[in-house]
Amino acid sequence: NDGAAMLLVMSRKKADELGLKPLAKIVSHASIGQDVPYLHTVPALATKKALDKAGLKVEDLDLVEINEAFAAVALKSMEMLGVSEEKVNVNGGAIALGHPIGASGARILLTLAREMERRGAKLGAAAICSGTAQGDCVILSREGL
Repeated sequence: NDGAAMLLVMSRKKADELGLKPLAKIVSHASIGQDVPYLHTVPALATKKALDKAGLKVEDLDLVEINEAFAAVALKSMEMLGVSEEKVNVNGGAIALGHPIGASGARILLTLAREMERRGAKLGAAAICSGTAQGDCVILSREGL
């Protein structure tokens, strides 16, 4: 799939200097690795690790984006996290929207931040896996923006 996404990551001070209004702030992030046969579990494991680092629980999340490299990845992650489908990939995941590999990480973060803004959501998580069974998660907040 072709696609592009862009994120600007900077301090709040720098955003204020440039007259930019942040969409969200990063609360926590985590990476984790597993053996390749367990690729479908790493987004959930990274999400749990990021939540633990921030002192948060899955129940605190208003929205969750899980990149669907394969349908099993999102389904297994939802099962492991115990998160309802009403909170996950609410605009469709990578199967519906596309999976431009070089842009997918940025795409899910931007999709999450925009949907959090639209719904007035406070906390969200974006999680993704790689072909080498690495999982990554970023927890975003819109509180206080």
